[in-house]
Amino acid sequence: MEFTILIGGEAGQGSARTSLMIGKAFTSMGYYVFNYRDYPSLIRGGHNFNVLRVSSKQIYSHETCYDIILALDEKTIELHENNLKKDGIIITEKNLFNQNTKTSKEKIILLDASKIMEKYSFPAIMINNIIAGALFSLLGLDLEYLLIGADKEFKDKAEKIKTAIKEGYALGEDYKKNNKIAIKKFEFEKASKQSKSKIFISGTEAIGLGAIASGLDVYFAYPMTPATPLMNFLALRQKQNNFLVIQLEDEISCINAALGASYSGAIAMTGTSGGGFALMTEAISLQGMNEVPLVVYLAQRTGPSTGVPTYTEQGDLEFALKAGHGEFPKVVLAPGDAKEAFRRTMEAFYLAQKFRVVSIILGDKHLGESTFSFDDWEFYDDLIVNKIKINNEAKDYKSYLISENGVSPRELPGSNFVVRASSYEHDEYGITTENDVMIAKMKEKRLRKMKEIERIVENFEPYKVYGNGKHVLLGWGSTKGAILDVLQELKDYKFIQISYFSPFPKKVKKELENAKSITIIENNATSPLSRVLVQETGIIVEKKILKYDGRPFTPSEILEKLKKLES
Repeated sequence: MEFTILIGGEAGQGSARTSLMIGKAFTSMGYYVFNYRDYPSLIRGGHNFNVLRVSSKQIYSHETCYDIILALDEKTIELHENNLKKDGIIITEKNLFNQNTKTSKEKIILLDASKIMEKYSFPAIMINNIIAGALFSLLGLDLEYLLIGADKEFKDKAEKIKTAIKEGYALGEDYKKNNKIAIKKFEFEKASKQSKSKIFISGTEAIGLGAIASGLDVYFAYPMTPATPLMNFLALRQKQNNFLVIQLEDEISCINAALGASYSGAIAMTGTSGGGFALMTEAISLQGMNEVPLVVYLAQRTGPSTGVPTYTEQGDLEFALKAGHGEFPKVVLAPGDAKEAFRRTMEAFYLAQKFRVVSIILGDKHLGESTFSFDDWEFYDDLIVNKIKINNEAKDYKSYLISENGVSPRELPGSNFVVRASSYEHDEYGITTENDVMIAKMKEKRLRKMKEIERIVENFEPYKVYGNGKHVLLGWGSTKGAILDVLQELKDYKFIQISYFSPFPKKVKKELENAKSITIIENNATSPLSRVLVQETGIIVEKKILKYDGRPFTPSEILEKLKKLES
């Protein structure tokens, strides 16, 4: 059983939260749900829409052909009617619908919510919930699941919304009695009886939870889409989880403040997108020299420059790998879905704290603002590094002791000795030096960390293989979902997902050398993965499926382009 619902309207009409509410209702029933969000850079007006794909099997992506459209304005019908399936329907409120439209009357269900709105003096936004209630009635679903969805999404503000849902459900029942409706029948009971409630979580939420689980003390950020949702998510949870979220005047301040907080012993993180990350690169080099642990979240968006702020792209891979001047170790990793984002975020904090490096979590708008469903969730106690404490017992301390693995023991300021964090090249005590022998020794010390990091990362599955075919689809980051979903339609194919780029998993070379063919799939125009692959393995890949219009891949799109490559 599988179907797709589009919910659309102007910015400010609540289509995003209505979609999440419906998604939470279906996951409560035991279904897998993927929620895709599309919106312009506007607070009011424009056109926003969400796509909910509901299935009785695990899914990781959306499609662009719809069984049902819930239209909160006329523009939604105009823009998306052509993508409505042959037996699909449109549900809207009659006062939102232009009677002169060419839409087939057989495809549209017009609900009259005027009496309900008047009875309760509801604001206009409540029409969403009335339509959602009617949807569940028309589909023959239990009202209680949608009420559960409302409780989960709106919590203590859910009572009025639940009233609107109940009224909408009754309105749907009346509509069925008085009208002949051609609505596709789905086998809901079959899936709901065999499954338990699913976890429904976005990439942003997963990264935030990973940071909290890692012992986050302070998150510094300046608003920049699509990284801003992480700041908002963490800000709502700082009191009950005993950490701080601080918005400063710009990204330069944020990363330097994060380094300062980390120097004092706090577990610190900062996050931004393209232009903001550009401003942070000098301080990333500062980290390379002072070796103060730091985690940076880079949420990619369509570039260059301001680009298209609310849309997605995978254009910053090489930027992240090369961020900062000079040579120094850094960790760069890219999760592919929400469950993986939680794990990889904990890995990022673990590696940053253990090896005194910067860890860059490379996400994007599609990963961050899509909502995924899973059967279960895992916690990783082994990835928690104990916070260091002030030591008043040691008599001598070298801030940059030259060690076998390159990692110097770390102490905090406030101890009986001086703890230095220098931006200048230095000796073991952190005192400025220009001595040629010491310069070479310190550079070698810092770079030695990467061998130990590489050894540890081998245990983290830096790349994963899905399937057993001889032909390889190669990708990274948020393309994972659509590739996994299309893999089920392909014969003799497997998917290799690379999650770590620094250190790069060299063992993937053998997997690729044994492939009959390799096709790279990326959300960009120039395939940076191809260049990184040549640099790290010497393997040249000619076949590529690239998309760079700001929108993510769908399984159908990959399948169509793959067939063209093969023909």
